[in-house]
Amino acid sequence: MILGIGTDLANIDRIAGTLERFGDRFRNRVFTDVEQAKAERRRDVAGTYAKRWAAKEACSKALGTGLRMGIAWKDMAVSNLNTGQPVMQVTGWAAERLADMTPEGYEAIIHVTLTDDHPWAQAFVVIEAREAT
Repeated sequence: MILGIGTDLANIDRIAGTLERFGDRFRNRVFTDVEQAKAERRRDVAGTYAKRWAAKEACSKALGTGLRMGIAWKDMAVSNLNTGQPVMQVTGWAAERLADMTPEGYEAIIHVTLTDDHPWAQAFVVIEAREAT
């Protein structure tokens, strides 16, 4: 069953400007060390950050809260499997919210997909509940 769906569209140039203006202050407030390392290795640094920004926004919407009610940016983190597939992990208040919205006897799976086509970066997040095995 679907517990939540979220999407976001981020402007890569806006994220690039924010990175230029605020630098590490912005990076450290919003992105985990793993996310920063991934972005800084990429040719399109701003695009990589923009996709992760969009994923965090989309995840907060799928959780039904937006970026309110105590969710911190770093409570939602995007990493990649060896295949390149993005995955979302939640910690802190986001994990508590996910647990609260997951019916008993089910486990929550967060699906995330990212794309970009300059100047846009987009993310979709679907939170699914599957019967626990």
